[in-house]
Amino acid sequence: MAGNTFGQAFKITTFGESHGRAIGVVLDGCPAGLDINEDFLQAELARRRPGQSKIVTQRKEEDKVEILSGVFEGKATGTPIAMVIFNADARSRDYGHIADKFRPSHADFTYQVKYGIRDYRGGGRSSARETAARVAAGAVAKLFLQQNGIDIRAYVSQVGPLMIEQPYQKIDLNLVESNPVRCPVPGMAQQMETLIKEVRKAGDTIGGVVSCVVTGCPAGLGDPAFDKLHATLAKAMLSINACKGFEYGSGFAGVTMRGSEHNDHFYNDGGKIRTDTNYSGGIQGGISNGMDIYFRLAFKPVATIVQAQESVNEAGEAVVVEGKGRHDPCVVPRAVPIVEAMAALVLADHLLLQRMVRK
Repeated sequence: MAGNTFGQAFKITTFGESHGRAIGVVLDGCPAGLDINEDFLQAELARRRPGQSKIVTQRKEEDKVEILSGVFEGKATGTPIAMVIFNADARSRDYGHIADKFRPSHADFTYQVKYGIRDYRGGGRSSARETAARVAAGAVAKLFLQQNGIDIRAYVSQVGPLMIEQPYQKIDLNLVESNPVRCPVPGMAQQMETLIKEVRKAGDTIGGVVSCVVTGCPAGLGDPAFDKLHATLAKAMLSINACKGFEYGSGFAGVTMRGSEHNDHFYNDGGKIRTDTNYSGGIQGGISNGMDIYFRLAFKPVATIVQAQESVNEAGEAVVVEGKGRHDPCVVPRAVPIVEAMAALVLADHLLLQRMVRK
């Protein structure tokens, strides 16, 4: 199975399934000497773990990460860092009823067609449980970026029809972790939480939007052709389960503007080149320009619903499928740390690649 590795200079390979013994990641390219704060890694995983509130799946996983290699006396040695998270609360019996059935909008059918075999327990490798490994590696990337003055903040900006109207500059992003939705606008956060609870009670699910802001990124990261910074970010974000859309800068709203309105004019700010507006989203020609990088991600409603749905089985016979077990009614609250982790992996990779270019 290909496609389990991401990055070039700062490279990760994840492994494991939702109901297997463990999930994990091997990180290669982490600079030697980097302080590896295990408490920070664990705190990042706690933001993603299931069972953290009443509006997420109630699967109980501590998500305790164990570092197997690559760290000595709290510092990265420059060799591959291997990390593992053992599964503790998988209930495979909850999936016996769909062993030969294809759940609507899941990867069951496509996996069966591609490989001729699939792990139906919790979706196997297609489960969002795999993203815990990404968050562990992303936490290491964050530590590296923090050394270089780069900060990444993601937050929930929309759930269903409920959305934040203010731009990120007018929001206190320190409030992101103040509520289970991870929306930094308290009044809107309460409305979103109420909506998610109503949807869950109805046995249904709902989608949303996660916004992300990167500050402190230096100019010069990215390449002008296939490895454009925004293209790498798009690939990283669209690889996250349930992500259906990516836009950066002005995004689709930019099509309503004229070039005279959309162009970001340069000026000299005490010896530092800046732009008076930032419709470019901090990236021009595929390369960072030193301004804030900001983007938005659309997440679909979770495919598993506790309602009867028509489908077919492996023999092509008509069947009825009904979701059982423990599932998120809305993915975006737990997607926030995943988005930050993937952004950190992208930026750490490009930062190291740029250092190679400048040598």
